[in-house]
Amino acid sequence: MNIGARVLKTGLSVALAIFLSQFFGFPSSLITAVAAILTIQPSIYRSWQQILDQVQTNLLGAGIALAAMKVFGHTPIAVGLVCIAVILICIRLKMEATIGVTLVMVIAIMEAHGQGLDVALQRFLMVLTGMGAAFTINVLVFPPRPRKQFTEQVHLAYGQMSLLLRTAVSNEMKESVFRQEKETLHVTVRKLEDRYTLFEEERKVLAQTKKSHARQLLVSKQTIKALQKGVDLLEVVEEHYFAAAGAGKWAQRFDHQIEELTKYHESILLKIEGKMKPNLSFEPEEEREARLITDLTDYFREGRDEHKRLVFVASAIFEYAYHLRRLEKLVDQVQQRGMSPEEWKAETNSSGREAKVSAQE
Repeated sequence: MNIGARVLKTGLSVALAIFLSQFFGFPSSLITAVAAILTIQPSIYRSWQQILDQVQTNLLGAGIALAAMKVFGHTPIAVGLVCIAVILICIRLKMEATIGVTLVMVIAIMEAHGQGLDVALQRFLMVLTGMGAAFTINVLVFPPRPRKQFTEQVHLAYGQMSLLLRTAVSNEMKESVFRQEKETLHVTVRKLEDRYTLFEEERKVLAQTKKSHARQLLVSKQTIKALQKGVDLLEVVEEHYFAAAGAGKWAQRFDHQIEELTKYHESILLKIEGKMKPNLSFEPEEEREARLITDLTDYFREGRDEHKRLVFVASAIFEYAYHLRRLEKLVDQVQQRGMSPEEWKAETNSSGREAKVSAQE
């Protein structure tokens, strides 16, 4: 079992929070440790945003808790009502992520049995200490690298997808294995979309590289689109190809066309990383695609409804090809506007070495 970066950083954050709690002489390290656990985020931007939101909601929560104790005392019902009010306020402010820490502080203040403002302030400082410990660890220890992690996730998704596409028409893979691999692919693509969100958020804290980052975002978005079209092709082949009458007649041509597209896809990913020689192209011949369209059209004119299922397969193949060509064109445009393949590779893998553990965060 591998230990992911986030797991490791959570443990270190708790350790640092407890140490700081003892250093500052807090009566208990529990609140500080809980605040540290709930503050760890998958990106530096989210960690910083979490702290800003936490400060606001914790101040509101502390104020509500003190006011409630004055009016209602510190009965269990009063604590429950205050928690409900705090949750509603956090949702109203669209700060749902801060609910956990805010409730911890509210309960800690009300649990103090009205010992005064000093205790409330101390509990608030304990929460801030825990959040500060988590943010420090997140920045200094295996800091998140959304760009590099996104690239790794793209290659993982492509590897899984290309294996399934190359065996989809030929039906060489066991059915149980095929379905298991396809489910794994869907999970990987969903994670890839999450990585893109983190990558996109990074732009907000990288003002000095906004232009280059914006270019990367354009390419990254189209990269996901191309992968999604490959996954769609996989689904269409499974649903329609084997149910179409006379599908075996087209097996070799469809299989060859898909094989070319997966190689083309791989070459584009290598071009993005600056690993391809200049002026090389693996783009499938458009003349072959045109002949395939013509032959399929003649075949469909025979009029059998069962033949029409192949329309969906052919459309999915051509749409996948369209988005691959669009991706390559976008990559070429971006690299021609002042970013060489070497610079692109350096930008994608920026921030130096990264431990393997960060890929599992």
